[in-house]
Amino acid sequence: MRKQYQIEILESVSQTVYIPNELNLHTHLTSLAFGTHSVDAAFVLHKGKKKSIVLSKDVAEALNFPDLNIPLHAFANNGTLYIGPLVGIFTSGFTSFPLRPVGDRTLFFAKLLSVKKTVGAIPFLFGEQHINWDQGTIQGLFYHQEGWVTHEVPFPNVVYDRLPNRKSERRNELKEVRDRLQKEYLIPWYNPGFFNKLDVYERLQNEKAISRYLPETHPFSSYSVIERMLADYGQVFLKPVNGSLGLGIHQIIYDKKEGFYYCRYREQDENRLRRYSSLENLMRHVFAGRNLNRMLVQQGIHLLRYNQRPIDFRIHTNKDENGEWRITAAAAKIAGPGSVTTHVKSGGVIKTLDEVFETADEKEEALEKLTAAALSISSALEQNMEGIIGEIGFDFGLDRKGSIWLFEANSKPGRSIFKHPRLREFDLLTRKLSLSFAVFLAEASITKPEAIFR
Repeated sequence: MRKQYQIEILESVSQTVYIPNELNLHTHLTSLAFGTHSVDAAFVLHKGKKKSIVLSKDVAEALNFPDLNIPLHAFANNGTLYIGPLVGIFTSGFTSFPLRPVGDRTLFFAKLLSVKKTVGAIPFLFGEQHINWDQGTIQGLFYHQEGWVTHEVPFPNVVYDRLPNRKSERRNELKEVRDRLQKEYLIPWYNPGFFNKLDVYERLQNEKAISRYLPETHPFSSYSVIERMLADYGQVFLKPVNGSLGLGIHQIIYDKKEGFYYCRYREQDENRLRRYSSLENLMRHVFAGRNLNRMLVQQGIHLLRYNQRPIDFRIHTNKDENGEWRITAAAAKIAGPGSVTTHVKSGGVIKTLDEVFETADEKEEALEKLTAAALSISSALEQNMEGIIGEIGFDFGLDRKGSIWLFEANSKPGRSIFKHPRLREFDLLTRKLSLSFAVFLAEASITKPEAIFR
């Protein structure tokens, strides 16, 4: 367990840092670093048993160190003592309103930043417009009980990517920020990018231990692929390759007895079910004017049901302060009446696993399977995707035979499950670990950078 130290600032001395005896690391410390700034200083051991790190005021000012009363970690390497970490949370969509600096997402970020004391890190929010490249500083937004305040701080030890959507991710100026901070300043940047459904499938299907969790999936190429999969499975799903929030998903069902094709989808905030005499008619009416080349076709699964409605499961995984994958949340999502997805906006309902399984044994068996799948796929994605991944939200299906199926992996998972009153403790855990992983990355980038910058 890493130790945290209260940081104090002293006005009466100059160019001095007082440290507890336990930080006398048999190395000659000559400088103190905060974020990417460092300053030379004299290091003096505390007399007595004081456990804090005390900076002279001029040292604090040279480091742009904000006095926020947050206990921090300390790492020593090559004569430098690093305090922090300073964690930059990169996003876009800033407003001019001081109380709501990122609009509707302000509350989420306030809650994320509020775990700073328990984690032992200084997190702040910033965008491309807050960076001063010449000075190597950022006008960061910090959240405290009294609200949002701005402090000028050095470039951070670590950046946590919280860009809100694929559109912002594609903007050249935001890509340039990421590239510069990573390449010129060697700052670890975690959770870059949104996953592409087909890309995830193609990268995982060659992993023997993982392929059994993958429903058959293909990019749309012709009606004959849909016909063949309907003959094999009775139902298929058409999904946008880069979709999110369940938007644009269609379920196609073939009724062999009647010879009709059914399509279930959501349009203009209503769940719809249409019947057609042929697949050609269905495609012509439902998908008129759509670019089917951006769709994928996926095997339909006969899912476990709750009150006659399909269930899928949301499992969150996070890397922790030791860089290990952990399950941090598990919930059931029940489809709304006539809905093609389990999303809340389509009438879906969030339940705990206790609520959907009749016995404790059934719940434990399902949770064991879901946990094994989530942890093994997290590790596989980490090996097969670019960048540093720190959290994943999985949507899994459990079929009537007890097999687990991966429907989707999200690098920036939604948080609607945490509105359930019995899942709020998971909300706190996922927030804590998303910043605890920054502590791990900061230490690794200082003491063994070769493990981070492969």
